[in-house]
Amino acid sequence: MSVKSVTHLNFRGEARAALVFYRSVFGGDLAVVTYGDAGAVPDPAESGQVMWGQVVSGDGFHVMAYDVPARLPWKRGENAFFVSLRGQTAQEVTAYWEKLSAGAAVARPLAPAPWSALYGMLTDRFGVTWVVDVANGHDG
Repeated sequence: MSVKSVTHLNFRGEARAALVFYRSVFGGDLAVVTYGDAGAVPDPAESGQVMWGQVVSGDGFHVMAYDVPARLPWKRGENAFFVSLRGQTAQEVTAYWEKLSAGAAVARPLAPAPWSALYGMLTDRFGVTWVVDVANGHDG
């Protein structure tokens, strides 16, 4: 088993450009899944925006990013990141989730998602937002 935490950056329509830029700086592989790719398009104008993306380089650099949908609050520079906690098994992820959720505000309960066996989002008692999931084939 292994668990990994990664900075997960939040944008409004600029995630792809930011990921391309970070790849130009740090090198590595770019992976992007749009809302359209995932069949999760609440607003057709956002179908080409990034639902999940990352840059991973061979020397250890790793950053994730997405475009916050227009229906959710977002202001540049505020709520600019999450901490992504990704594990290899549901059992491992669930154990961390149970501990992190003590005193937390759960935004999305830990449950199966189209892109992961388990995914959840919470803001812990210190105000840090965590996205927790089981790694899948997109995990660079």
